[in-house]
Amino acid sequence: MSALTSGMLGTGLATVAAGLLLVRTRLVATSGFKDRVLLLGPIAEAVALAIFAAEHFLDARDLAGIVPRWLPGHLFWTYLVGCALLAAAISLIAWRCVRLSASLLALLFLIIVATIDLPGLPKQIHARMFWILTVRETAFAGGAMVLAGSLWPRGQSAGRTLMTMGRTIVAAVFVFYAIEHFLYPHHVPGVPLEKLTPGWVPVPVLLAWVVGAVLLAAGIGLMVPRARRMAAAGAGGMLLLLTVFFYVPILVM
Repeated sequence: MSALTSGMLGTGLATVAAGLLLVRTRLVATSGFKDRVLLLGPIAEAVALAIFAAEHFLDARDLAGIVPRWLPGHLFWTYLVGCALLAAAISLIAWRCVRLSASLLALLFLIIVATIDLPGLPKQIHARMFWILTVRETAFAGGAMVLAGSLWPRGQSAGRTLMTMGRTIVAAVFVFYAIEHFLYPHHVPGVPLEKLTPGWVPVPVLLAWVVGAVLLAAGIGLMVPRARRMAAAGAGGMLLLLTVFFYVPILVM
């Protein structure tokens, strides 16, 4: 296992442990399985952010290559983004200044999409992975918008607008990824990749279709008021299971 992989995996595990330790009080005070699952959502987001931050610190020179050429000090911006991702992760697991950190996180991902992804659109408009990664980063922005909007004072239109925009973005990404699962069932499920599903995974095509169906249902459900919580909890739970029993073994191997 490389130092990069070990560092990212160790950071993820440490974030999980810290998040579960700090969320205990809120879990005890919350009733209902779906509500408790949703409490774990920020921790899952924090784990991803912490792993991305570790990648920015441990693989900074490679990542600096994707910083726009017109920006001076590529390494500086790489480390700065890593620090921003780490700060957001800490905010989510400590549940402090979350509205501010979620708002800034959404802005960060939208800036990344606008300055790094979209400029490459003319050359990569037919590249499958370009769209997969671009909408992934847009989905992170959408999720952060929903979280920030949910913490806005009741009755203020800014909070409702953020939640509506963010929910629509995430729903659209779920539907997009669902279609990817149906079109490319032999590729790794969850967040579609170029990598083919490993041979040790049983019935990979069926797995891809099931994941695609769940994502499609979740995408539709997020736009239906009565189904939103179930859709969010269902998609989040499935992606968490895929991460634990699928992506982590692939990363270790």
